[in-house]
Amino acid sequence: MRVILGSSSPRRKEILDYFSLPFTQIPSEFDEEAVPFNGDPLVYAMTLSEGKAKNLARRYPDACILTADTIVFQDGKLYSKPENQKQALQFLTELAGGSHEVYTAVSLFSKQEIFSKAEMTRVFFHPLTEAQIKRYHTIFSCTDKAGGYGIQMAGSIIVKKIEGCFYNVMGLPINVVASLLKKVDIDLWDYLR
Repeated sequence: MRVILGSSSPRRKEILDYFSLPFTQIPSEFDEEAVPFNGDPLVYAMTLSEGKAKNLARRYPDACILTADTIVFQDGKLYSKPENQKQALQFLTELAGGSHEVYTAVSLFSKQEIFSKAEMTRVFFHPLTEAQIKRYHTIFSCTDKAGGYGIQMAGSIIVKKIEGCFYNVMGLPINVVASLLKKVDIDLWDYLR
């Protein structure tokens, strides 16, 4: 069965590449902007993830399609991908020194069925000065990441601690992926490198 990772994210590809499962990376053309935020971050992430899967399923109905959507949520406010550098700086300023939730919904389309599951991780940031925030965004490109930051590599300097799955914050919670793939008889244990 052909497996498609329905995402342009290099981080999601990197995580799935930990395994020898053959897959093709094809981004979905689903219009995320057309989905209004209803106040529930879990439902919102799930709606976007499923929308991406259904969009790709129209073009690849016989494939096993894996999609995901990650959002950051704090105090009733949604932080998706920042529109520009200025907004990325604003996001990090608001998130600094506190905690927020990261939700990643993962969807799997196969044989006209769609399965979805989500993960939540709480992330705690160090207090950050304006100079540190500007330096962070000078070094790290963050406009392609929910919340305007990355937890991996040296980008982790802003993170005090996390409660939950690290890979969820990167954008693809591997335990969720493994449980969904098992529903279509793909066992990631068979693809360990």
